[in-house]
Amino acid sequence: MRESAAERHDRLLELVRRRGSARVSDLAGQLGVSPVTVRRDVEALAVRGLLDRVHGKVSWPHQEGAPGTPAPGGPGGRELVLGMIAPNATYYFAEVIRGAHEAAAAAGARLILRISDYRPQEDAARAAGLLAAGAEGLLVAPGWKEPHDPAEHGRWITELPVPTVLLERRGVPGGPLDDLDRVCSDHGHGVLLAVRHLTGLGHRAPLLVARADSPTAMAVRAGYRQALEALGLAAPCPVIDSVPAEADPAGFEAAVRALLAAVRAGEATAALVHNDVDAIRIAQRLGELGVRVPQDLALVAYDDEVAALADIPLTAVAPPKHEVGRYAAQLLIERLRGAPAGPDGQPRRHVDLLPRLRVRSSCGGPGAGAAVGTASSERQVV
Repeated sequence: MRESAAERHDRLLELVRRRGSARVSDLAGQLGVSPVTVRRDVEALAVRGLLDRVHGKVSWPHQEGAPGTPAPGGPGGRELVLGMIAPNATYYFAEVIRGAHEAAAAAGARLILRISDYRPQEDAARAAGLLAAGAEGLLVAPGWKEPHDPAEHGRWITELPVPTVLLERRGVPGGPLDDLDRVCSDHGHGVLLAVRHLTGLGHRAPLLVARADSPTAMAVRAGYRQALEALGLAAPCPVIDSVPAEADPAGFEAAVRALLAAVRAGEATAALVHNDVDAIRIAQRLGELGVRVPQDLALVAYDDEVAALADIPLTAVAPPKHEVGRYAAQLLIERLRGAPAGPDGQPRRHVDLLPRLRVRSSCGGPGAGAAVGTASSERQVV
């Protein structure tokens, strides 16, 4: 995919921010573009006040009030500017962004957004672009996809010069990111709600059908193991790996056939599927193959973005996405307007918000339309 000018500007700003200053000729080689392109980019950024340019070199602005220099406003003061990095602006994160935006607006602050498109190697450049645009604090949901991404693409977050809150992301336990403020959904609790609901209807342990392409997917898998252990259950068979139908039709069909085989063999009467889109497509395909939901298979989806719109409305675990964005923005504003966090300031916060289970028709039991658990519930670890 061809890099846009905005993405190239972000990379340029990140290089200058890390080094303090750089020669224009050196930047051309590091960015992999011509000197003419870099000079044009530098001129555009300098005109906007995002870089200082003197005698063939550029430097990060250091004067008081420069972009990226935290100077939080207060009641009656100037407008605070919050920056936010999200892996996308659709599906799950649309609601997270909306919650953060509403909290910022309610506090008289402005939120500016950069999207990483799940390219974690470019997150640092996106952050530099936000700082250059005037962000005084950052909400960061890195574009991690692989298990090793937090260790490989996370250290830059600890080096940011402004208050930072992680949202819907956790670092390696005991690693440097554990010392940051964060606000997350407790996906383990969400899985527990689903498993407990299905067993309460008389099913044995449900079979998990899940992706493995995001931190949420990995948290659902880990939560499944923990839920079975907590409830004294054994998995009916190994987790079925799911993939997007549009990206890998053969892989998706293999996942459906594996679930079909488990149902026909009597190994599974219930399943938890991550995510909503996969759950809807799996239910449709199973119907074509003669397996009915909920008569032959009780089904719970995870995410609750579009689960209610299925032919048979799907019971779904609903992470508190809106509240995650709202809590994170409120926490960041508190850091900017109050005492700083750290050894000599306020304690850091790890805030876990509990999902709820929205019961619909796909499990066949009583209570359709009810909500189990509350999205406003939280557990704080200080």
